[in-house]
Amino acid sequence: MQEITLEAHVRTAIGTRKTKQLRREDFIPAVVYGERKKTVAIQLDRKTFERIERLHHGENIILSLNVIDDDKKVKDYSAIVKDTQRDPVSGRILHLDLHHISLTKEIEVKVPIVAKGEPVGVKQDGGSLDHLLWELGVICLPTKIPHHIEVDVSSLKIKDVIHVKDIALPEGVKTKQDPDTIVFAVVPPMKEVTPEEAAAAATQAEPEVLKEKKEDPAAAKTAAGDKEKKPAEEKPKAEKSEGK
Repeated sequence: MQEITLEAHVRTAIGTRKTKQLRREDFIPAVVYGERKKTVAIQLDRKTFERIERLHHGENIILSLNVIDDDKKVKDYSAIVKDTQRDPVSGRILHLDLHHISLTKEIEVKVPIVAKGEPVGVKQDGGSLDHLLWELGVICLPTKIPHHIEVDVSSLKIKDVIHVKDIALPEGVKTKQDPDTIVFAVVPPMKEVTPEEAAAAATQAEPEVLKEKKEDPAAAKTAAGDKEKKPAEEKPKAEKSEGK
């Protein structure tokens, strides 16, 4: 993946009020950290960064940052966007976390998975394609990060699936994802139910009403009588006094 050169300036505006003012001036506050480097607060030109984001939407962008302080170039950073904070209403970028990387060390990133072709089970048998895993975590050198992972699904029939282990990754790219994770599956078409079938199914699903069992009057009378009868209590025998 090619690096994109971007100019950045050391940020001295720290704090809520100052960062709000920075955003009003059309800058994006950001920080660069990682690779045992000291965290650096920077600011990026909003229009420039948003143009790059539109051109490389959904991709892992490698930025070559030329950091400037008081009109003097002080640092060069290779970095990727680690986190983007956005306004929940407008979607406008509020803050960026950039992770400093080495181009000679492997990193782990998530890459989009896209389907290629139309499955046979969809085209001929009316099934539907379920896309279950949309991103795959991969490990590779920053320069080897693929834009996306394309998976050919055209040969899939009804009930066929594609697992992670079935995907051919580019050279130099590996993954720690469970190999048995399902990525794509073709499921049978849903059966159309007529109103008559639906009514019949609803009737069969009604709970059975159990009739109350009538009690036998004679048995009830006998049971009541048994309850009323109590065993007779034995009176203690009086002791005879011995004559003198």
